[in-house]
Amino acid sequence: MGKPYLGLRGNALLRAAVMLVVCPTFTCYGYNMSGAGGLLTLPTFNNQFPRMDTIHTTGALEKENSTIQGTVIALYTVGGIFGALSCVHLGDLLGRKKVIFWTNFITIVGTILMASSFDFAQFIVARLILGLGIGGYVATVPVWQSEITPAEKRGSNVVTDGIFVGVGVTLALWIDLGFYFVKDSSVSWRFPLAFPILMSSIAMIFITMLPESPRWLIKTGRIEDARKVLAALLDLEPDSDTITQSIHQVETTLAVCGNTSWTAMFTNDERRLFHRAYLAATGQLFQQMCGVNLITYYATSIFQQYLHLDPVKSRVLAAAMGLMQPFGGFLAYFTIDSLGRRPLMLWCAGAMAICMAVLAGTTSPEAQDNTAALVVAVIALFAFQFIFTAGYSGLTFLYAAEMAPLQVRAAVSAVSTATVWVFNFLLAEVTPVGFSSIGNKYYIIFAVINAIIVPSVYFFFPETKGRSLEEIDEIFAQSKNIFDPPRVARRMQTIQTVRPDSSDNDDKVSSEHLEAELKV
Repeated sequence: MGKPYLGLRGNALLRAAVMLVVCPTFTCYGYNMSGAGGLLTLPTFNNQFPRMDTIHTTGALEKENSTIQGTVIALYTVGGIFGALSCVHLGDLLGRKKVIFWTNFITIVGTILMASSFDFAQFIVARLILGLGIGGYVATVPVWQSEITPAEKRGSNVVTDGIFVGVGVTLALWIDLGFYFVKDSSVSWRFPLAFPILMSSIAMIFITMLPESPRWLIKTGRIEDARKVLAALLDLEPDSDTITQSIHQVETTLAVCGNTSWTAMFTNDERRLFHRAYLAATGQLFQQMCGVNLITYYATSIFQQYLHLDPVKSRVLAAAMGLMQPFGGFLAYFTIDSLGRRPLMLWCAGAMAICMAVLAGTTSPEAQDNTAALVVAVIALFAFQFIFTAGYSGLTFLYAAEMAPLQVRAAVSAVSTATVWVFNFLLAEVTPVGFSSIGNKYYIIFAVINAIIVPSVYFFFPETKGRSLEEIDEIFAQSKNIFDPPRVARRMQTIQTVRPDSSDNDDKVSSEHLEAELKV
């Protein structure tokens, strides 16, 4: 009989999970965020779908088409909303692996329909189906990833999601650039739209060969299966004391929490479940309302239509700009557990506000013929992409997971991810109209929003760096109002810093708990 889980154990198994499932799914997510937007200026695409043509139209027709274009591109996010919300129920009913498998299958169906579209209605339906699949696995993969990862690796592990999103955005823009030179053929946009089939197929195949979440297995009474999974993840014998202790911890936690309904996250007793769900969703709202998707979705259009560069230069700059996202993700990877969550969110929001203000000034009608202003605008766009990924791409998924209490974790994860899609839809919908109506002043809106994010994070978001979930529970247990958590977290950190070293026995127990902890 062959060895389970590709014959891998311990860290090698965790790396395989990241590279074979997390990487292709979040790369596909990033790819589809920017892939379609880069095709909107292609003549062959506009000839096939003239109702979305904003290049060869003027006046009232251009405004009408820009509205249609925004709606069609944004329908992908409508599907994402419903895909994410479906995981409130399906995440625990089917298990993490089955949800990831079937949502990737749905993504492949949507991709095939979109790439083969000859009719406008088919393209619209395909965008909805594509979003439904991606929304489902974006809500599920981070939960699965967290539940198979030891607690001490959780921060750097989950924040890699942002790196893969950046890789996907960059890959889409470079492929769009390459196929721009395929003149007078629909292959110039059909192949870029079809390419994600490869990524979804990889994830769908390999998720069947990787372990299920041990927490979900324990919750459904499959203790022996959970024991085998834990043995592979921790590279220990199935009957070891560490694994027995880990299973006991999860069973005890589930017994204490009971079968709490997902509706409990709307209550705010001493556990402050609604408060925590609200923070998880608000962090994800910030990820979208900082304005990243007006740049990601419409990067090529911004360079070509609003900075008045030629089509080739526009695509080269858009593709090069996408490279900033993986670099920003690597910065987060190496600093998330040392600097902490709050400093990255604070500094990056302030820097993004400055970038948006600079864009508003350098893209004004008065600066259109100014080469220096054009150079500064391009630098600001590049800087924004880097800064966003460092502070808000993967980090908000991590922070939402840390905010989610155990008893309503699936529900909070689904709702916070749905928040991403709701505001993703909003920006994709209004951005063409915003640029068409108020031009460069559209950037001012996001400069103000980013400036507002800074005090919001400072006053309401507690630091979770290096804290176990039980300590995060304690932060909210000691909090009496919405302003308390940051202050309580600082006080607990101060007490922890001045506390004398534990005894050797305490260190041994703590080490065993840390090694065995496999929950978000």
